[in-house]
Order: sequence, then structure tokens, then C-alpha cells
Amino acid sequence: MSLFELAFPDSLAGHKEASARLQRDRSRRQAPLLQRTGSQRISALIAIVHSMKGKIFMSIFALPFFGTGVWMLWAVSNVFVDAFQVQDWVPVEARLLSGGYASHRGDDSYTYEAYARYTYNVQGQTFVADRVGLSSGSDNIGSYQQQIGNRLSGAHSRGESILVYVDPNDPSQAIIDRGIRWGMVGFKSIFLFVFGGVGLGLLIFVWRAPKEKDKSDPRYADSPWLLDDDWQTATIRSSSKASMYGVWAFAALWNLISAPLPFVMYDEVVNKGNYLALVALLFTAVGIGLLTWAIRRTLEWRRFGASPVTLDPFPGSIGGHVGGTIDLAFPHDSSIEYQLSLTNIKSYISGSGKNRSRNEKAEWQDMIVAHAESTGRGTRLTFRFDVPEGLDESDADRDDTYYIWRLNLSAELDGTDLDRSFDIPVYATATQSRSLSRLAVERSTGKQTAMADKAVLEIIKLVHNAGGRSMKYPAGRNFLASLPGFVVGSVFAAVGWFVAADAGVFFGSVFGGIGALVAVGTLYSMLNSLEVSRDSNGIKTVRRILGIPVKRSSMGSHEFVMFKKNSRFQTQGAGKHVMHYSIYAVGRHGDKVVVGEGFKGDSQAEAAIRLIDDVLGLRSAPDPQSTRKSPGSEDSQSFQALT
Repeated sequence: MSLFELAFPDSLAGHKEASARLQRDRSRRQAPLLQRTGSQRISALIAIVHSMKGKIFMSIFALPFFGTGVWMLWAVSNVFVDAFQVQDWVPVEARLLSGGYASHRGDDSYTYEAYARYTYNVQGQTFVADRVGLSSGSDNIGSYQQQIGNRLSGAHSRGESILVYVDPNDPSQAIIDRGIRWGMVGFKSIFLFVFGGVGLGLLIFVWRAPKEKDKSDPRYADSPWLLDDDWQTATIRSSSKASMYGVWAFAALWNLISAPLPFVMYDEVVNKGNYLALVALLFTAVGIGLLTWAIRRTLEWRRFGASPVTLDPFPGSIGGHVGGTIDLAFPHDSSIEYQLSLTNIKSYISGSGKNRSRNEKAEWQDMIVAHAESTGRGTRLTFRFDVPEGLDESDADRDDTYYIWRLNLSAELDGTDLDRSFDIPVYATATQSRSLSRLAVERSTGKQTAMADKAVLEIIKLVHNAGGRSMKYPAGRNFLASLPGFVVGSVFAAVGWFVAADAGVFFGSVFGGIGALVAVGTLYSMLNSLEVSRDSNGIKTVRRILGIPVKRSSMGSHEFVMFKKNSRFQTQGAGKHVMHYSIYAVGRHGDKVVVGEGFKGDSQAEAAIRLIDDVLGLRSAPDPQSTRKSPGSEDSQSFQALT
């Protein structure tokens, strides 16, 4: 045995294991299709055929959208070309033979078309023309057709001459209005960018997508994460760049669709007195918010660049560690705290038919503070999560229902904040990190524990009195978190009231009722308080609203069994999930009393259990019969009362 083997046995074992796996993968990759078994060759050929069928089907689906965009591009381009050409036409006086506008009844609305027939003289020759504007046909975009039709009708009835523009090279060609109708251009541009953009995007996505992998290939049996092209190595890029493009696309789509609404709203409110149309301002406000979000995502990307994560172990391990390093092209600053969260997410389809939608639900979550150190060129973050057994693995082959492991990195900085998300492979390998600095991990864990304890003390107000210590969760503690919901619910309730008064009682009542429920629920969240104490008989709690008691609960000391944490409420935004935990005192017969609430993530919930246990003095200890399981339904850590 060599000196290296004696000094670093773990490193050598890991190196040999990695080399053996790499050699096996290379051998499998180099095995041609014809060397596989008959069933494997058939499966591979079927996969290729299915892949082509899928591409052809998606292309057929995308072509009508793309064709609509091309048609609208031609229509809009023609307007600008014609507008450029008629600028050199000369003005000539003309006499109207007829003029006005015609109304056309459609399926559910009217359209209007201005018309005119006029005669004019050029160099002694008389010509008759009927072109009114750059675009022909009827529409109801704005009031252009009615206005110009009324003007022409009035001039004709009064016998007045009008000014027309004549092509000096072909005097038989003339036009009355050579201005561009920007409202019509905007309307057609919506179809151009929305339909054309969707069609072109689908075609590019379909034909540039990586070749679908043969799932029957034996190498994927031992390494299923290799089915995902982003998981070929331990270095994984964040979704920040794709998210930036996605936000810009969605913001552009939303604003293009809602662009005409302010003009329609102005006409409805000012000219028709329909104040219900003010609801359109909500769509404009959302559009402005989306553009702001897109700008922030762009600034974040420009400031921090790719910033990939390098996993150790690779893949991350259920029943082991999920750890690694992240290199930031950003100067090291010891005052900055880099917060990391690791979340196991279930992605699933709900509803049916046209109401099908994809949803995400966090099943487990933990948070830590990364250890940061200077690398000379920037900052290196080191982190490690201890992941319990029993959680669901990542799904590289994603069907209707699959599981994601998402790593979120955030930090509050001067200027643009850091905000990154990584979808990483995590599998039940029970593997531990090999290369991470033990000191860096210990410092990270210690800092996270201190932060969790501090956050819990900011939520729980300890009160000392003659009877001992009690805990208070004051009113207003959820004010900032509940305020957006209260505002949205109130707006929905107000809109429902207007709709019920003007349009229909049933629809308005449903719309307003939902808004009212949201407003009342968030108002309760802002105004309620909870007091938890213990006397000689046991635990007592009092729930109050604006200081008025509305619910009292108690549990005798002899009935208490354990504390449990449970997450039945979670918030989600921009791909990030936050699990909010409540702490329960559980009795011998399964009855529960809430003794804590509003804790974010597993670390805060664990810190809350430690503090509550100490304050209530129940002398609890870990239950030797309990095993750590998937937290998200019930608790991953319980305490058994000592008797």
C-alpha cells in the first residue's frame, strides 16, 4: 500500500468508485444500437418514431399561430409602405359625389366602414376615386370610421369641396386620409407578436430541442439523472437567465394584450359614464409590475452572471447530504448573509379539460446560511443540508406528476439583490459530502442556528409575571404578509358589488363573495393575537381579536405527550416556496392545542420547539420511538414528555 493510500483512504476509495462508474458509462455509450438485445433495439426505434411524431404534431399545432403572425406582419408592413409612398402625393381639391359610413352587424357587435366617392381634375383630365384611408374594410377599433364618415357626410350635404392627395405619376390614384391609424397598427401588432411569437417560439423549441434519450439504455438504470441534459456533471447552472427571458416574454405578452384597454376605458368612462370600466386599470397596473419585475431580473443577471453550483455529493443524497459550493463574481463582504433554502416540491396537474393547470406544493424544506469566503476573484459559498430519509427523488423524466428539488439562494445587497434558483438532482443514495470543508460547514450550521433562534424571539414575545413566564404572539405580526391579500380581496369585493349593481346579481355576488372572504381572512390574520402560558394545571391558550377573547384552549400536564410541528400553509412566488409552520402540543388522545405559529422553514420550527419546551417547562426529550420522515404532512421531530 502506498503512502497516499495510507494518508487518504477515503479520497482514494471515492476516486476509484468514480473512475469505475465513469468507465461503465463510457462503455455503455460506446455500445452501438445493433449490439443491444432485440427488445432494446425495438424500444430505441419506437422512442425515435414517437419523438418525430411529437415534433410533427407540435409543428402542425404551431403553424397556424405562426401563419397568423406572418399575415399580420404583411398587413402592418403594407400600412407603413403605403404611408411612405403617399407622402409625395400632391394635394388637390375634389368634389364629393357621396360620403358617410356604413354599419355592419356581426355575431355580437357592429363594425363600421367610412366610404366616399369623389371627382377631381388634374391637368385638364377628370378622375373619379373612392379610396378613403391607407387600410380598407370595416372595423370597430376606436371611432375613426364614424368620425371620418361624419365629416365626409357633412361636407357632402353642404356641398363643400375636400382635399385629396393624388399620385403625380398615376393621377387615377388618390386618397383622402394618408395618416397612419396607430390604434389599428397596435391592434394588429398584438396578433403579430402574440400569435406570431407563440408560433415561432414553438417551432424553434420543437426543432432545436435536444434529442430525446432512449430510456431503455442500461446506463440510465444506475444513473437516472443523466436523462436530464442539465445534470450531466456536478456543476449546474441556475434558471436565472431562462427566468429573465420568460419574464420579459410574459410581460411583453401581457402588455401587448392589455395595451388598448386604457383607451377603451377612457371612452367608456368619459363618454358613456360606465365607471365599471375602471377595472381595466388593474390590468395596466399588473403590466407595469411585470415590466418592473423583468427589469429587476435583468439587472440581477448582469450583476452576478451565471454563478453555477457545484454539488458534493453528486447527485445530492436523500438520507445523506445535499451540499456544494457556489462561486459568485462578487467581492467578498463578511457583513452579507447568504440565505439558502432547499425544497422538495411536488409538481402536479389539477382540474380537467380546459381547467387543467399545473401546480406546485412544497413537501419538505430547510434553510441554512452559507459560509462565505474570498477566492481572490470573488466569493465562494459553502453549504450542506442534512436530508432525512423517506423523501421523493428528483424526476428527470417528467410526466404529469413529478418531484423537483429546488435550491434557492438569496441575499440583500446594496442595489440589486441576489436571487437565484437551481433545480438539482437529488436521489436516495445515502451519500455524504467528501470534499467540503468541515469547518465551513460547522460555521454555516452555527450561524443558521443563531439566526433561527433570533427569528423565533422576534416572533414570540416572552412575558415574565408572578405566575411564571408566558408567550405572546401579538396582533399585527402578520400585517405585511397579509396586506397584499387584504387589498386584492377588498378590490375584488368592490368590483363584485359594482358588477352586481350594473351587470348581474349572481356573477357579482360570486365575484364579490370570494373577494370578501379573502379580505376577511387576511384581516383576521392581521388583527388576531395568541397568548400561551402554563400554570399548575397545565397549558392554557387565549386567542383574541382586537384584545377581545374569542377562543380559549387548555391541556393538562398529565395529558401532554409531545410537541409536533405541521405546515398547512405555504406561500409561493417567482419559483420560491416558503413553508409556514405551526407548533402543537399533542395530548394522549390525539387532541392538539396550538402553542406557536408563523415560523418559516424547518430550522425556525425546530428552534421554536426548543424555546417553547423551555418556557413551558415540560421537561420533554426526543421520543426514542420516532423516526425522521418526510416532514410536510406532520412533523419530522417530536418530543416525548418525561413522566
